[in-house]
Amino acid sequence: METIETGISYYKEGKFEDALAVFNRLIKKEGSQPAYLHYRARVQSRLGAMEEALIDFDLLLKADAYNTTYISDKAVVLHLLDRNREAMEAFDRALNLDPNNPYRYSSRAYFRDRIGDLKGAIEDYEKAIELDPEDAVAHNNKGIVEEKLGYKEKSQQSFSKADKLTGYKAPERTEEKTSPMPEIKESSNNENNPPISEKKSLNVKIYFKTLASIFTDKKTRGEFKSFLKEKFKGS
Repeated sequence: METIETGISYYKEGKFEDALAVFNRLIKKEGSQPAYLHYRARVQSRLGAMEEALIDFDLLLKADAYNTTYISDKAVVLHLLDRNREAMEAFDRALNLDPNNPYRYSSRAYFRDRIGDLKGAIEDYEKAIELDPEDAVAHNNKGIVEEKLGYKEKSQQSFSKADKLTGYKAPERTEEKTSPMPEIKESSNNENNPPISEKKSLNVKIYFKTLASIFTDKKTRGEFKSFLKEKFKGS
């Protein structure tokens, strides 16, 4: 007998097509329960079905307009659709509803970094760190943005703080080594590159792995911090 745990298991294993089939069957059989819709929206997002994901998020928010997890997840989808003004409004709304949650600032900071608002990203990371001084991810990502702006001394201080929190003494850094969040590469006209659809799918997987899961799921945040520590060890 299929249950929500079946779909979640597929989802966590990255078997998104199988997960989607499970949630579709559960919704057909038992109705549009919020948990089913939410996981289906997340799965659709990872499969690149952004418009379908938005439909589910709109249904969820119609029933629970102040749910900051739904709002933040929808913001990510809007960004991946290049609807950045709406995405910013959604990130702002989630933050205004949950102002003492450092991960609301970190998620908006990462979004601001991606759209080129580097100083705004630093402001948000600083607020996240003020609320959670031991968040190694926020310190590290703040250092990456500072490095982009040419703030070498400040970036090294941020990296050193992240290293101290993860218990690792790092060698001299390069931008590639310091970023625990993979950069999303721009497509080119090289005929040897994968088709655009494949690159878009990869971008979606990277973005959600490094943003949505981190900032909306406490268990995943802990796992990511462990991943960060191991990545530094392997650098």
